[in-house]
Amino acid sequence: MTVQTVVVNAQTYILLALGVIGGLSALVALVHAAITRPDAFTAVDAQSKTFWVAMLAVSNLLIWLFTATYGMSLIMFFLIGVIAVMVYIVDVRVRVDEVLNRRWFRKLG
Repeated sequence: MTVQTVVVNAQTYILLALGVIGGLSALVALVHAAITRPDAFTAVDAQSKTFWVAMLAVSNLLIWLFTATYGMSLIMFFLIGVIAVMVYIVDVRVRVDEVLNRRWFRKLG
């Protein structure tokens, strides 16, 4: 086995792992947005629930499309999808959960 083969295999597995992690995160974010009340989004001055559900659905499609095809030409779409999911998880989800008094993955007390 040559060094080039090892590097290519390592790159393939790393990108596959990143794709699966990104896809699962996008799926969790989509489910979270879908089960959240619509008025919570307007209460935190964010885009509407419809906007976020649609954005996360498209992000899921882009991330899983990249992961399934391993098309390096699709890496820009993968990155756009991951960034949209990260914005939702880090910003919108936190504020919505605060308004709804949810405590996901945080210590009580």
